[in-house]
Amino acid sequence: MSDILFEEVPCLDLADFISGNKSKKAAFVSKLGEAYENIGFVSIKNHGLDQAMQDELYAAIQNFFSLPDEKKSKYEKPEIGFQRGYTGKGKEHAKGRNTGDLKEFYHVGQPLDQISNDDPVKEEYVANIWPKEIPEYKDISIKVFQTLEAAGKIMLQAIALNLGLKENYFDSKIENGNSILRSIHYFPITDPDAVPEDAVRAAEHGDINLITLLMGASADGLQVLRRDGKWIPITALPDQLVVNVGDMLERLTNKKLKSTIHRVVNPPRELMNTSRYSIPFFLHPRSEMDLSCLDSCVDQDHPKAFEDCTAGEFLDERLKELGLKK
Repeated sequence: MSDILFEEVPCLDLADFISGNKSKKAAFVSKLGEAYENIGFVSIKNHGLDQAMQDELYAAIQNFFSLPDEKKSKYEKPEIGFQRGYTGKGKEHAKGRNTGDLKEFYHVGQPLDQISNDDPVKEEYVANIWPKEIPEYKDISIKVFQTLEAAGKIMLQAIALNLGLKENYFDSKIENGNSILRSIHYFPITDPDAVPEDAVRAAEHGDINLITLLMGASADGLQVLRRDGKWIPITALPDQLVVNVGDMLERLTNKKLKSTIHRVVNPPRELMNTSRYSIPFFLHPRSEMDLSCLDSCVDQDHPKAFEDCTAGEFLDERLKELGLKK
């Protein structure tokens, strides 16, 4: 592994990978691998999610989160581990913490009506929940979900090549995968003294899934922990997505690819009374995917670091750690 300390997250052009130009494709795969082995994050452009779609989804979620809490809570389903619909303020906390994050969010998963009845995974998922007060939320959410899923599939093809696997290694493993589009509202704090002293918008954590695709947030605050212990800020430009390695991919590659710790810090005190919105897409595989470390990533210098498990088993364990599942 090259020993690079990035000052900022590298930006790559997804068009290079799908251009048909062998040298451009190879360069993309090489740069992606270098970034993911060092900092675990890249930003990409030409990903297929246009600005109009982003604007439409942000407008819809702002309308939803501006509803009174009692209306939003109608869409909260703790009995399904909050995997669809609304999750109220402070309900989620980072692994190893008890203080809830200063956020609320809404989950959208695979549209069940678009999964074949022949696919057993259909029985595993619960249906999406749509807020009646915001009718426009459904169509734009599904559109963005499917666009980001398609971009994520291409990214995983590049990752597969970097790992010496067949380009389509992940394709069947993520088809109708348990992915989540999470619309987040980091709500205004009108009285900073009234919240726990250690409460933050999102405490430091790694993502659970294979990769996360994040569109530009409405405000600064996202930071990534570099290997030397320095936190560096990340801001996705309007035409870019930030794409980072999740814990499942780190596990599969025996830590060759880094699921880097990141956080969303509180704004300066004078801006605590402002909102921040963010929409990550957590790309998950099917539950039966085997996350056992790849043989090619295990050797004398890199002994196997994880017990064998499936993606479904790992997800259940992590949801319990986050306080979302009993």
